[in-house]
Amino acid sequence: MAFLTSAQLQAMGFHSLGQDVRISDRAAIYNPELIDMGDHSRIDDFCVVSGKVSIGRNVHIAVFCNVAGGTEGIRFDDFAGLAYGCHVFSQSDDYSGRTLTNPTVPARFKSETRKAVHIGRHCIVGTGSLIFPGVTLAEGCSVGAMSMVTKSTEPWMIYSGVPAKKLKARKQDLLALEQAYLSGQ
Repeated sequence: MAFLTSAQLQAMGFHSLGQDVRISDRAAIYNPELIDMGDHSRIDDFCVVSGKVSIGRNVHIAVFCNVAGGTEGIRFDDFAGLAYGCHVFSQSDDYSGRTLTNPTVPARFKSETRKAVHIGRHCIVGTGSLIFPGVTLAEGCSVGAMSMVTKSTEPWMIYSGVPAKKLKARKQDLLALEQAYLSGQ
Protein backbone atom coordinates (compact mmCIF):
# COMPACT_ATOMS: atom_id res chain seq x y z
CA MET A 1 0.00 0.00 0.00
CA ALA A 2 1.42 3.39 -0.99
CA PHE A 3 0.81 6.32 1.34
CA LEU A 4 0.70 10.03 0.57
CA THR A 5 3.85 11.95 1.50
CA SER A 6 3.92 14.55 4.27
CA ALA A 7 4.05 17.28 1.62
CA GLN A 8 0.99 15.85 -0.16
CA LEU A 9 -0.93 15.64 3.12
CA GLN A 10 -0.01 19.23 4.03
CA ALA A 11 -1.12 20.44 0.59
CA MET A 12 -4.58 18.89 1.04
CA GLY A 13 -5.53 21.55 3.60
CA PHE A 14 -6.75 19.51 6.58
CA HIS A 15 -8.32 21.44 9.45
CA SER A 16 -5.58 19.87 11.59
CA LEU A 17 -2.98 17.24 10.83
CA GLY A 18 -1.02 15.30 13.46
CA GLN A 19 2.37 13.65 13.22
CA ASP A 20 3.00 10.37 11.41
CA VAL A 21 -0.42 10.39 9.70
CA ARG A 22 -0.70 7.81 6.92
CA ILE A 23 -3.34 8.02 4.21
CA SER A 24 -3.35 5.72 1.21
CA ASP A 25 -2.88 7.33 -2.17
CA ARG A 26 -5.97 5.33 -3.17
CA ALA A 27 -8.26 6.79 -0.48
CA ALA A 28 -10.75 9.53 -1.41
CA ILE A 29 -10.75 12.44 1.03
CA TYR A 30 -13.46 15.08 0.50
CA ASN A 31 -13.72 18.33 2.47
CA PRO A 32 -10.26 18.03 4.08
CA GLU A 33 -10.76 21.50 5.59
CA LEU A 34 -13.43 19.89 7.84
CA ILE A 35 -11.25 16.93 8.85
CA ASP A 36 -8.95 16.66 11.89
CA MET A 37 -6.35 13.88 11.85
CA GLY A 38 -4.58 12.87 15.07
CA ASP A 39 -1.04 11.55 15.51
CA HIS A 40 -0.22 8.06 14.22
CA SER A 41 -3.62 7.54 12.54
CA ARG A 42 -4.11 5.72 9.26
CA ILE A 43 -6.64 5.51 6.42
CA ASP A 44 -6.20 2.59 4.02
CA ASP A 45 -6.92 1.92 0.32
CA PHE A 46 -10.34 2.57 -1.23
CA CYS A 47 -11.80 4.42 1.76
CA VAL A 48 -14.04 7.45 1.34
CA VAL A 49 -13.92 10.06 4.11
CA SER A 50 -16.10 13.13 3.71
CA GLY A 51 -17.73 15.93 5.65
CA LYS A 52 -16.98 16.88 9.23
CA VAL A 53 -14.74 14.14 10.70
CA SER A 54 -12.48 14.21 13.75
CA ILE A 55 -9.96 11.39 14.06
CA GLY A 56 -7.97 10.99 17.30
CA ARG A 57 -4.55 9.44 17.74
CA ASN A 58 -3.77 5.84 16.73
CA VAL A 59 -7.05 5.44 14.84
CA HIS A 60 -7.17 2.94 11.97
CA ILE A 61 -9.73 2.97 9.15
CA ALA A 62 -9.24 -0.21 7.12
CA VAL A 63 -9.73 -0.89 3.42
CA PHE A 64 -13.12 -0.14 1.77
CA CYS A 65 -14.61 1.93 4.62
CA ASN A 66 -17.02 4.82 4.13
CA VAL A 67 -17.00 7.57 6.76
CA ALA A 68 -19.68 10.13 5.83
CA GLY A 69 -19.55 12.92 8.41
CA GLY A 70 -21.92 15.27 6.62
CA THR A 71 -22.73 18.45 8.51
CA GLU A 72 -23.17 16.94 11.98
CA GLY A 73 -19.89 15.05 12.10
CA ILE A 74 -18.28 11.81 13.14
CA ARG A 75 -15.72 11.70 15.95
CA PHE A 76 -13.24 8.87 16.50
CA ASP A 77 -11.53 8.94 19.89
CA ASP A 78 -8.00 7.60 20.41
CA PHE A 79 -7.26 3.96 19.56
CA ALA A 80 -10.61 3.42 17.79
CA GLY A 81 -10.80 1.40 14.59
CA LEU A 82 -12.95 0.26 11.71
CA ALA A 83 -12.22 -3.14 10.16
CA TYR A 84 -12.63 -3.78 6.43
CA GLY A 85 -15.75 -2.49 4.68
CA CYS A 86 -17.47 -0.59 7.51
CA HIS A 87 -19.87 2.28 6.87
CA VAL A 88 -20.50 5.14 9.30
CA PHE A 89 -23.17 7.73 8.49
CA SER A 90 -24.19 10.95 10.27
CA GLN A 91 -26.99 11.57 7.75
CA SER A 92 -29.65 9.36 6.21
CA ASP A 93 -32.63 9.84 3.92
CA ASP A 94 -36.14 8.87 5.03
CA TYR A 95 -36.78 5.51 3.37
CA SER A 96 -40.47 5.29 4.39
CA GLY A 97 -41.73 6.61 1.06
CA ARG A 98 -43.11 9.84 2.57
CA THR A 99 -40.41 11.92 0.88
CA LEU A 100 -38.06 11.79 -2.06
CA THR A 101 -34.52 10.50 -1.51
CA ASN A 102 -30.97 10.91 -2.81
CA PRO A 103 -28.64 13.87 -3.27
CA THR A 104 -30.04 14.90 -6.66
CA VAL A 105 -33.34 16.02 -5.06
CA PRO A 106 -33.70 19.53 -3.53
CA ALA A 107 -33.89 19.54 0.30
CA ARG A 108 -37.49 20.80 0.38
CA PHE A 109 -38.66 17.48 -1.13
CA LYS A 110 -36.66 15.30 1.31
CA SER A 111 -36.49 14.48 5.00
CA GLU A 112 -33.05 13.61 6.32
CA THR A 113 -31.95 12.45 9.73
CA ARG A 114 -28.84 14.40 10.71
CA LYS A 115 -27.16 13.41 13.96
CA ALA A 116 -23.53 13.28 15.04
CA VAL A 117 -21.79 9.93 15.57
CA HIS A 118 -19.21 9.31 18.28
CA ILE A 119 -16.91 6.29 18.27
CA GLY A 120 -15.27 6.17 21.69
CA ARG A 121 -11.77 5.40 22.81
CA HIS A 122 -10.68 1.80 22.20
CA CYS A 123 -13.80 0.95 20.18
CA ILE A 124 -13.37 -1.59 17.43
CA VAL A 125 -15.97 -2.16 14.72
CA GLY A 126 -15.90 -5.52 12.91
CA THR A 127 -15.81 -6.10 9.15
CA GLY A 128 -18.85 -5.05 7.13
CA SER A 129 -20.65 -3.28 9.97
CA LEU A 130 -22.93 -0.23 9.72
CA ILE A 131 -23.15 2.63 12.23
CA PHE A 132 -26.26 4.83 11.94
CA PRO A 133 -26.74 8.57 12.61
CA GLY A 134 -26.90 9.56 16.27
CA VAL A 135 -25.09 6.48 17.60
CA THR A 136 -22.46 6.73 20.31
CA LEU A 137 -20.21 3.72 20.72
CA ALA A 138 -19.15 4.08 24.35
CA GLU A 139 -15.51 3.67 25.38
CA GLY A 140 -14.12 0.17 24.86
CA CYS A 141 -17.13 -1.12 22.94
CA SER A 142 -16.55 -3.94 20.46
CA VAL A 143 -18.91 -4.53 17.52
CA GLY A 144 -18.93 -7.93 15.81
CA ALA A 145 -18.59 -8.36 12.05
CA MET A 146 -21.64 -7.66 9.86
CA SER A 147 -23.49 -5.81 12.63
CA MET A 148 -25.92 -2.92 12.23
CA VAL A 149 -25.67 -0.46 15.12
CA THR A 150 -28.81 1.66 15.35
CA LYS A 151 -28.61 2.60 19.07
CA SER A 152 -25.90 3.83 21.39
CA THR A 153 -23.95 1.30 23.44
CA GLU A 154 -22.66 0.83 26.98
CA PRO A 155 -18.92 1.04 27.81
CA TRP A 156 -16.73 -2.04 27.54
CA MET A 157 -19.41 -4.32 26.14
CA ILE A 158 -19.43 -6.55 23.05
CA TYR A 159 -22.29 -6.14 20.56
CA SER A 160 -23.24 -8.11 17.48
CA GLY A 161 -26.13 -8.71 15.10
CA VAL A 162 -28.78 -6.98 13.01
CA PRO A 163 -29.71 -4.90 14.86
CA ALA A 164 -26.73 -5.09 17.21
CA LYS A 165 -27.47 -6.50 20.66
CA LYS A 166 -25.32 -6.58 23.79
CA LEU A 167 -23.64 -9.97 24.27
CA LYS A 168 -21.20 -9.70 27.17
CA ALA A 169 -18.52 -7.58 28.83
CA ARG A 170 -15.23 -6.90 27.06
CA LYS A 171 -11.90 -7.30 28.86
CA GLN A 172 -9.99 -4.11 29.70
CA ASP A 173 -6.48 -5.61 29.77
CA LEU A 174 -5.54 -3.41 26.82
CA LEU A 175 -5.57 -0.32 29.08
CA ALA A 176 -2.29 -1.47 30.70
CA LEU A 177 -0.81 -1.98 27.24
CA GLU A 178 -1.93 1.53 26.26
CA GLN A 179 -0.09 2.98 29.27
CA ALA A 180 3.09 1.08 28.40
CA TYR A 181 2.87 2.21 24.76
CA LEU A 182 2.27 5.87 25.64
CA SER A 183 5.07 5.89 28.21
CA GLY A 184 7.51 4.48 25.62
CA GLN A 185 8.14 1.17 27.38
